[in-house]
Amino acid sequence: MAVTLVHGTSFCVCDNDGELGGSPAQGAFYQDTRILSGWNLRIDGHPVEPVTVQTPEPFYARFIGRAHSGEGEGESSLLVRRERYIGGGMREDFILRNYGRRRVTRTLSVRVAADFADVFEVKQGRIHDTGHHAVEVTGTGLYLTRYIGARSRGVRITGETLLGDSAEYSRDRVTFRLTVPPGEEWYASVTALPVLDGTPIAPLFPRERPVELSRPAVLTRRWREESPVLRHCDNPAVAATLQRSREDLGALRMFDPEHPDDVAIAAGAPWFMALFGRDSLLASLMSLSIDPTLALGTAQTLARHQGSSVDRDSEEEPGRILHEVRFGADASLALGGSHVYFGTVDATPLFVLLLGELSRWGIGQHRVKALLPNVDRALEWIDSYGDRDGDGFVEYHRATDNGLANQGWKDSWDGVNFADGEIARSPVALCEVQGYVYAAFRARACLADSFGDPDTARHWNERAETLKRRFDEWFWLPGLGRYALGLDADKRPIDSVTSNIGHCLWTGIVDERRAASVADTLLSPEMFSGWGVRTLAADMGAYNPMSYHNGSVWPHDNALVAAGLMRYGFVEHAQRVATAVFDAAQAFDGRPPELMCGFDRDEYGTPVPYPTSCSPQAWSSAAPVHLLRTLLRVRPSIPYGKLSISPALPESFGELRIDDVPLAGERISIEARGTRVRVSGLPDGIELTH
Repeated sequence: MAVTLVHGTSFCVCDNDGELGGSPAQGAFYQDTRILSGWNLRIDGHPVEPVTVQTPEPFYARFIGRAHSGEGEGESSLLVRRERYIGGGMREDFILRNYGRRRVTRTLSVRVAADFADVFEVKQGRIHDTGHHAVEVTGTGLYLTRYIGARSRGVRITGETLLGDSAEYSRDRVTFRLTVPPGEEWYASVTALPVLDGTPIAPLFPRERPVELSRPAVLTRRWREESPVLRHCDNPAVAATLQRSREDLGALRMFDPEHPDDVAIAAGAPWFMALFGRDSLLASLMSLSIDPTLALGTAQTLARHQGSSVDRDSEEEPGRILHEVRFGADASLALGGSHVYFGTVDATPLFVLLLGELSRWGIGQHRVKALLPNVDRALEWIDSYGDRDGDGFVEYHRATDNGLANQGWKDSWDGVNFADGEIARSPVALCEVQGYVYAAFRARACLADSFGDPDTARHWNERAETLKRRFDEWFWLPGLGRYALGLDADKRPIDSVTSNIGHCLWTGIVDERRAASVADTLLSPEMFSGWGVRTLAADMGAYNPMSYHNGSVWPHDNALVAAGLMRYGFVEHAQRVATAVFDAAQAFDGRPPELMCGFDRDEYGTPVPYPTSCSPQAWSSAAPVHLLRTLLRVRPSIPYGKLSISPALPESFGELRIDDVPLAGERISIEARGTRVRVSGLPDGIELTH
């Protein structure tokens, strides 16, 4: 079993005994570079026998084992505890406790290796050993460095005992000679800190034995203190999932040292510990009820990187919101061959949609107003670049062979296909993208209205109505009784049955006359696995329950589907989807993965994991939070002085109470059971409606 630790742009993937290097994907990473490819503990030359592993925090793990017993000895009486912290590097504390009756003398060594591979190389399993590697051994540490042209990536390894004694260093290991009296403990710490172009990176953990909280612990404690608290829930599995989601979202936050007040969210561990457009926008939007400032920081960070010129290689265009930012030294391995890649069709309208939600949640009109120029530049991109042929719909078509062929959320090469399995040819206008654009138009209208600009509000509402009408004309398939997934390069309707249309319910672009048919399709046996709605129906030509986008189940996808079903009044449908996702999360210890295989619940009694699924993953961690908001039917409209809460909780949830829910700069409490609710702490001037 792999163990993943994460904090900001640092993460570690290892075996459940703490060892690194057992598989090609393991290592400790900082800003998309693997700073440790090997980390192996030996006591008198022998590996430690693993006993158990605990992960009390997303950034901290405790590996417990026992030392190899010598010849002629019985069971080992030397307990070995490894306490690992990730954050701006890695530190591991070694605690050896002697449960025997004799003094123990041992040699403890940690073999280290660093290939400084880019995260893309590691993910693909193809390490390019370019550049010059150097090793420097001094009396105070071990330095490993890789030079690529004028750039360098390095790591400094140091070790120290509790009494201040330094370790011994050689070219590939740190060594301690130790003695542990009966009934006593011995302690040492080994730290690996990244060095970028000769500049050491400050760790997020204390250098000494932790008598005070590390920075990740301080940030986590502050996150816990400032985020909502689930005081009571009759369903312990639901409570555990919501608690785990809160912890993981806190660990996935990214802090920009140049803009310390802006906190954004990374997409997920292990491969996407970076700022993403679509993922970060949706994850922060779904986390609004925990911390609206996370969404604000994400929007502000993306606004700073908003496209300003045309660049075919990176697919940058004026007003466009980026797809991803990568920090690795070798930009040629990243999408578009650039540290910043813009090849996404949906992040730009989602950016506008998020600003509308922030305004409705009461983040502060002055903060929203500061981002209005970026909102309007995003809307200009929709008209000038997103609608490639002037037909009123937003399409995508990559500008470079180094970019993504599909640029919606199902961005795998085969993720957009017809009912018979034929892959759609771009430019493609996806149904959910039109929904995002519709919601963006509505959001801009609401923003204008809240700022006392009725003419601008009227303009964008009219644009939204026109798009909704034309969407129904072009995307509805009357012979099949469903909407198309999209329009291909020849404007042919892509007739496969997918979960994408659930996003259209979420945004409100679906004609009310069609909503019942859409809802029933989403909950049909071909689409609903029992663990959630599949990405592709089981009777489609490309269906494969073990694929990434053609039959799998994604928690975030289901959270948006459930919200859409509830928006149109399909309460039982929404409850079935939400309950299924919470049930699946329970099977993963309360941490819903990026995705699951799409096998039917009747076929397998537990959800089948997808082999390379990220966990934790931001929008999956946010999915339970958004599902609860959907079931509570929380609809704030703070600029208009209103908050609507009308619960539709499943009976299995029982009663729950949530304190410290952020709203308009204040904190409210919500108590609910079934359809009953009581709210306390409402800000002055806010009217509660049902």
